[in-house]
Amino acid sequence: MTLKVKNDRVTDDAWNALYKRFEEDGLLPAADNSPKRGVLHSTGMKWAMIAAVACICIISALVIRNMNTGSQKMHILHNEENAPTLVTTLEDGSVVYLDQQTSIEYPVHFEKDRRRVSLQGDAFFEISKNRERPFFIETENARIEVLGTAFNVVSKDKDSFSLSVKHGEVKVTLRQSGQSTHVKAGETVLLESDNLQKTISSGNEKFNRYLKQIHFKDERLADVIRIINMNSESTKLSISPRLGDRLLTVTFSDNTPATMAELICLALNLKYTQSENVITIEEGKN
Repeated sequence: MTLKVKNDRVTDDAWNALYKRFEEDGLLPAADNSPKRGVLHSTGMKWAMIAAVACICIISALVIRNMNTGSQKMHILHNEENAPTLVTTLEDGSVVYLDQQTSIEYPVHFEKDRRRVSLQGDAFFEISKNRERPFFIETENARIEVLGTAFNVVSKDKDSFSLSVKHGEVKVTLRQSGQSTHVKAGETVLLESDNLQKTISSGNEKFNRYLKQIHFKDERLADVIRIINMNSESTKLSISPRLGDRLLTVTFSDNTPATMAELICLALNLKYTQSENVITIEEGKN
């Protein structure tokens, strides 16, 4: 189900059409006897519809599973086929963008001297810099070591592996032969005939494709805002600290920051104001 946007805004006609559809399908709470029942007026009802849309969208989008490995509790996050990019924030503030049919396993709490995750599939990483705790990504073919950088990894099976660095530097080591190489911004390393081969990257499309449609599942609002701002060149979003821990489930499809702010406010019953290139989200009036 899709919300129609006109001039990058969700229109009243779109809300009313959704209201009628949801009412017919029994997805909304029982209506009262208000004479304006047929038209969507309240922000609260819009919130209910946003929640219903989000629930429908996420049913097939991901599977989250907890498991214990020794004394360490682990998460496994999996993004399904034909799903939007699934975005999650790790304990250290690093951000992971999971492509469809991709899984990542990571601990609830990282070790004191290192941060380590396991990946199967395609993902884009924005790693928080911490020289005292290097970040390791284990794939079927290679181990990736980073300190603080942005890069994407393609590792769907034992016969395919590539890594492209957007900024920073990454060390890649093959599991089988032990061959290693350092990959810098603008470079790509490929696995060819069981050897690592470096080339010059061609453009940023391999990074930008992760951002066309992104999905957040029970993410802290503070982390959602931070990720939006990381990927916005001009307009920035701002919230008060007391709103940061609110949890949000939402999908964005190539939206501007203004439309994202509107959807966030509808989902969490908040309001926003804009002054030049800053959009401020705050608590709405009761």
